[in-house]
Amino acid sequence: MLHRLNINRLLLAITLTGLSLVFGMTGFMVIEHYHPVDAFYMTVTTIATVGFGEIHPFSHAGRLFVSFYIMYNLVVVAYLVSVFSSFIFDGELRKIYNMIRTDQEIRRFSGHVIVCGFGRNGRRAYQELIANGVRVVVIEMNQELMKSHAEGETDEDYDGDGAPGGNIYSVFGDATADRVLKQAGVERASSLITALPKDADNVFVALSARALNPRLRIIARASQKTSESKLLSAGADSVVMPDEIGGSHMANLVVRPEVIRFLDLISGLSADKMRLEEMSFEQLRKELRGRSIRELDVRSITGATIIGLRQASGDLLVSPPVDYVLASGDVLLVLGSEEQIETFEVRFRQL
Repeated sequence: MLHRLNINRLLLAITLTGLSLVFGMTGFMVIEHYHPVDAFYMTVTTIATVGFGEIHPFSHAGRLFVSFYIMYNLVVVAYLVSVFSSFIFDGELRKIYNMIRTDQEIRRFSGHVIVCGFGRNGRRAYQELIANGVRVVVIEMNQELMKSHAEGETDEDYDGDGAPGGNIYSVFGDATADRVLKQAGVERASSLITALPKDADNVFVALSARALNPRLRIIARASQKTSESKLLSAGADSVVMPDEIGGSHMANLVVRPEVIRFLDLISGLSADKMRLEEMSFEQLRKELRGRSIRELDVRSITGATIIGLRQASGDLLVSPPVDYVLASGDVLLVLGSEEQIETFEVRFRQL
């Protein structure tokens, strides 16, 4: 928003200068009957206050016009100088260049994820997506919030997916506006996470995003239970309520602490991080398709474990039978360490 405001100030200064030029030429041509070239010359010398003198002596009306015209231009020139000074000495030109460059980069994105809101939930979602090599565009109104986060990160934290200069690919504006969503590439995105503080805003974002991209996967944050049905009706595929999840998590730490510690391992909240990965039948190497889970022998080859399987029908099988033969539409859920999952990806994923 701040960059947009500064650009508007620059455009206003240029517009006022152009209007002053047109106004001066018109005055000299109408009052003193100057030729357009002479009128342009007199206008420029008057604005610049160089005092080269008149082409011919002014009439009383001409002198009054020039007097008021000079006073008007003192204000215009002072404003123009102040705007250009801020652009030169405050680094605004560099910031605008980076903003334009980032916008051009975003226009080339396809299949990326949009995160609306960079509060606690949005920031955590962004970090998790970046850690998994996903390209992300953030929509946020508060530039200072984005700046404070960027200053606390190193270039390595972005793993090459950051914007020019190590910053986050971001669009500053109201995520509920269609123009802002389009600027973030919503029509080409694969998923959108809306984590704005107000449920009503999240409903509006889901509604607008669904209209702009019917194929978009939308995950929405909700504070109130009553907002869940509204978000689903607006087009959200999934609704997450952080407060309810947090309360349930704390209660489960009392009644089943080891289960929660295991889930923390999978989610990356624990120091000994494990990774839960999925691989669809279509992503499996062609020569491995049509084999049973026993024949794939994932555990012996990689050390990772197949803990679940979602069938094409939508049914979820926990610890699927070893004689089950994978079919089109099936998705394997595999658990292991980072090293084990990387080995699994190399040995089983279609290149």
